[in-house]
Amino acid sequence: MTEGALPNTSTLTGWRKSSYSGSEGGSCVEVLDGHPAGVPVRDSKTPNGPALLFPSPDWSAFVTALKAGRLAP
Repeated sequence: MTEGALPNTSTLTGWRKSSYSGSEGGSCVEVLDGHPAGVPVRDSKTPNGPALLFPSPDWSAFVTALKAGRLAP
């Protein structure tokens, strides 16, 4: 396994769709809370595929910046 990635997420349960994903069912990001190694993030179109694994403090900083509008599109 490469550090910062989970190659197969099929055995992990409890994924939730990001509130920033669109409601059209297209490009959706899913996150998994409570993972011991950090915050896994995956593409909902490939639920058995890989996920990026972010350290919890980094993910929290990203979400805070996003909510504050500091990350412009």
